[in-house]
Amino acid sequence: MAVGGDLAEQLALAAGAAGVPDIAVVGDNDTAAAHLEFIPRPSDVVLVKASRGGQLWRIAQALTGQPITSL
Repeated sequence: MAVGGDLAEQLALAAGAAGVPDIAVVGDNDTAAAHLEFIPRPSDVVLVKASRGGQLWRIAQALTGQPITSL
């Protein structure tokens, strides 16, 4: 799990308390994509969630090998 934004620390603490084993507090999308690059297995489903302003589609593109686009 990679979390960022204003509530990242609180989200990470709550996830850890709920038993999530691998949590990183990240400062930007590139760091999140790099953290997540080797964690999912081929059969895993990855949820990337935020407002459009977070541009998290860029993380999904990086994880699936697609070219990184902007708005």
